[in-house]
Amino acid sequence: MSEPEEDFAALFEASVKASWFERGQTVEGTIVAIDLEVAFVDVGGKSEAVIEIAELKDADGVLEVAVGDRLQATVTSTSGGLTLSRILVRGAAAARQLGDAFRAGLPVEGKVERVVKGGYEVRIAGARAFCPMSQIDTARATDPATHENQAYVFRIIEYKDDGRNLVVSRRALLEEERQAHAAEVRQSIVVDAVLTGRVTSVREFGAFVDLGGGIQGLLHVSEMGWSRVSDTSQVVAPGETISVKVLRVDDATQRIALGLKQLTEDPWFKAGTVYTVGQVRTGRVVRVAEFGAFVELEPGVEGLAHVSTFAPTSRRQEWSESVPVGMTGPFEILSIDAAKKRIGVVLVEEGSARAGETVSSRGTILPGARLTGKVERHETFGVFVCLAPGRIGLMPLSETGVARGGDAVKAFPVGSDVEVVVLEADSSGRRIRISRKAMLNAQDANELREYATRTENLAVGFGSLGDKLRGALGPRKGPG
Repeated sequence: MSEPEEDFAALFEASVKASWFERGQTVEGTIVAIDLEVAFVDVGGKSEAVIEIAELKDADGVLEVAVGDRLQATVTSTSGGLTLSRILVRGAAAARQLGDAFRAGLPVEGKVERVVKGGYEVRIAGARAFCPMSQIDTARATDPATHENQAYVFRIIEYKDDGRNLVVSRRALLEEERQAHAAEVRQSIVVDAVLTGRVTSVREFGAFVDLGGGIQGLLHVSEMGWSRVSDTSQVVAPGETISVKVLRVDDATQRIALGLKQLTEDPWFKAGTVYTVGQVRTGRVVRVAEFGAFVELEPGVEGLAHVSTFAPTSRRQEWSESVPVGMTGPFEILSIDAAKKRIGVVLVEEGSARAGETVSSRGTILPGARLTGKVERHETFGVFVCLAPGRIGLMPLSETGVARGGDAVKAFPVGSDVEVVVLEADSSGRRIRISRKAMLNAQDANELREYATRTENLAVGFGSLGDKLRGALGPRKGPG
């Protein structure tokens, strides 16, 4: 076969192969060769197509593919062979190709020229198109002019009058990309995973974080730090990129709970060794409740000064006036339960010798001790008496010394002083049983002993005087 005949045969074969495909059809093939201007793609059935090298380079002009890579593209021409395109490059597309792109859903590149009423005027392949304001982006811009002179990729959503009326959308492509990316992102969102996200909004209860693909998780205020967070805006800000840990994923509701404090060590892990009973530490009152005051000993570690550790007062909640929120002062450690994250503290009086100590020198309350305390409150079973800060004794009704049926409330008004004897006290000094009755009995016994002693002395005194009188007044014996 002569050379002209061979050329004709090749052209005929290419024409026949091209007839198997239609313009606008999406095909997938393998890159078999790369030339200076085009790449050759095997699309099956011994058919090869060409695609311009410019469409296979990134924004920096670097080739993104290699021989052997799979490629998906759209047929833009079947004349003289197959021509493929992944995107209609601005200025390289003819008006007739815009129709093919519309029917095939092929993305086209255009430049936003100016803002017009209701949207933007976009120039695509020498043709003017209109992009509605709502279709330029997934989020509405505060200043529409920010999109002017920007080159974007669009999808033609309306094609009328042979291309003279074009309506395009950039948002449609962005949402498709986000959905495709979201599927990948969701695979990485598992409990305990550490991810990077962007803060989209900050509220009083927490912050929403975009993890990618439009998937958002909630970083609750309670998970922002080990210490109490009163102002979320002081921790994170909109637009900020942060690392977070996935705490929970609810597939049914699509809710994702995130944590920030979990990326640092929990200060309670060391609390059992850092704090010991009897220590005097500086703390700051962060919250006051009906049952006591919460004291921050360090960020993330709070102790409770229970209401029972304050001296009794005549007015309800008067104790709270001594510990206003924000106050800093010395507090003694009374008890520690690191496993339950609980520390009991008591306020040390300012100016006292113990206020400057690191370890308390408070004496131990022992059975048999006679103490004076203040009546704190009454219960049906007895009277509670404050013996010292953090040391409350229980005086059962049977130990009050009040006759059966008597009024213990009247006998021991709240805030009044009462002298008692310690009957029982455990080693920690937290359980103390006291008695007013024993105190009275002891006083009666003392008085009886004193009376007996005085009577005995008086009897001895009178006996000696009588003997002397009798001796002086008795009959005298005469001389014999």
